[in-house]
Amino acid sequence: MLKSILSLGLLLAATLTTPAAPADPASRKGNEFFAFCIDTHDAKKRNLEQQASMMKELGYDGVGHIWLENIPERLKTLDAAGLKLYQITMMVDITPGKQAYDPKFKEIMPLLKGRGVQFLLIMNGMKASDPAGDPHAVEIVREMAAVAKESGAEILLYPHTADWMEKAEDAFRVAEKVDRPNVAVMFNLCHWLRVSKDRDYKSVLTKVMPRLRGVSISGADTLDEQPGWSRYIQPLGRGSFDMATFLKTLRQLGYTGPIGLQCYGIPGDIRDALAESMKAWHGYTAK
Repeated sequence: MLKSILSLGLLLAATLTTPAAPADPASRKGNEFFAFCIDTHDAKKRNLEQQASMMKELGYDGVGHIWLENIPERLKTLDAAGLKLYQITMMVDITPGKQAYDPKFKEIMPLLKGRGVQFLLIMNGMKASDPAGDPHAVEIVREMAAVAKESGAEILLYPHTADWMEKAEDAFRVAEKVDRPNVAVMFNLCHWLRVSKDRDYKSVLTKVMPRLRGVSISGADTLDEQPGWSRYIQPLGRGSFDMATFLKTLRQLGYTGPIGLQCYGIPGDIRDALAESMKAWHGYTAK
């Protein structure tokens, strides 16, 4: 009974929530730029409406959302500000016999129809990069891709340090086996810096480019052997990593998709970091 009431409520919300009009690709230069994890460590503890207002004021194209809660409110506040919901991050467990993903994934889908939202899957449940997990993972992702297809949503496999899908190469390998048009991969700079044994990102990007539909960046140092993320996730423009060359490489390889600013763990008032990052972004894209 409760499930029926929840489903009815989501369907009603879908009819009352109108997607924000997408930007005209011909009227913009370069990649769309959004930010995510903007509320995990924000000292101001802004609510979703305040976040949307802030992002609009600072010139971002939209945001990414973490987990499956509060999706109706997130959509409502972004629509009111004329911004886009780019991505929703969620967990997937490939451990045999366990529930693979939250049932809310299916329940919220009517809200997302026609919005072009990407679901980022952080996949765990086995030893990092172990291909023995591929067959079950392929089954799960194909099932989720079929559900997402009804609303025009995409599934992006999200490489994440210390999880089963740890490397961009893992994501590409599984996406190729899944072989569905709405399944692709994301390249996450901070996680690649943490996991990679070298700093040859061009060869990795070249390999995954046929299925690359999402990229995340942040200010970062080229190498940090200490635990934690304070050196690999900084406001854009900081750190020793050559971001200008990285973005140039993406352009040269033909990547035209959205780029997300990773903000996880950045302390203080997140507005300061976002403003600093937007200033750096304008500097990179003006070249």
